[in-house]
Order: sequence, then structure tokens, then C-alpha cells
Amino acid sequence: MTELITVVVALKTITLVLGGLITYFAYKAYRRTNAPALRALTIGFGIVTTGSLLAGIADQIMGVDASLVAVIESGLTAVGFAVLVYALYVE
Repeated sequence: MTELITVVVALKTITLVLGGLITYFAYKAYRRTNAPALRALTIGFGIVTTGSLLAGIADQIMGVDASLVAVIESGLTAVGFAVLVYALYVE
């Protein structure tokens, strides 16, 4: 069980780092172009990444029940993906 927790924490850390990088580069592109689609892209990836971060904090630091952690992460992922769909739709 300990090995599985270690793997989950490692994967969440990788997700956080990569999500942070994607958000950062999307923000840089937005600042360079002022394109509304890139602003929405930045916000969408930021929400997805924040969901992963908050789920990790709730699980590892606060000891929140795993079911609630899944709801938190899934909810923020769904909202983030909705913003990403909007980013791809905006001209």
C-alpha cells in the first residue's frame, strides 16, 4: 500500500509540474498576443492544475476522505475542461 501511495504522489507531482508549465507558457503566449482564446486556455489549464494541487493537499495533508478528494479533483477538472472547450471555440 505504501508503494502505491508513493506512486500516486509522484504522478500528482508530475501532473502539477507539467500543468504549471503549460499554464505558464499559455500565459506568456497570451501576454504576447492578447488573444482572448489564449487567456481562456491559461485559465482552463490553471483550473485543472489547481484541482490536482487541491486534491493532493486534501488527501495528503488534510486527510480528507478519498471519495471527497475525487469529487474535488473531478469537479475542478470538469470546469477546467469546459473553459478549455471555450478557448478552442473563441475566435
